[in-house]
Amino acid sequence: MTREGGGLPRVGAVVLDTTRNLVGRVTGADGSCLRLRPLGGGVEWDVAPADLHPLTGAELLSALVSEANARSRRGRAGR
Repeated sequence: MTREGGGLPRVGAVVLDTTRNLVGRVTGADGSCLRLRPLGGGVEWDVAPADLHPLTGAELLSALVSEANARSRRGRAGR
């Protein structure tokens, strides 16, 4: 996870919320929590920084491929 000075992840970093087992992109902070949004878009949620897990390169790639596959399936459903 990209952290500024060992602190919180930067806006735009992709992390795992270990309480929900969901991958999200950091969109900002809300008090003592960070705001995450699903990679494919959707409703943001708050998470405590202690509940975040940095993704390895392989985990990030897997999450991005999963999101791209889901987007592809949604595109075909409307045809």
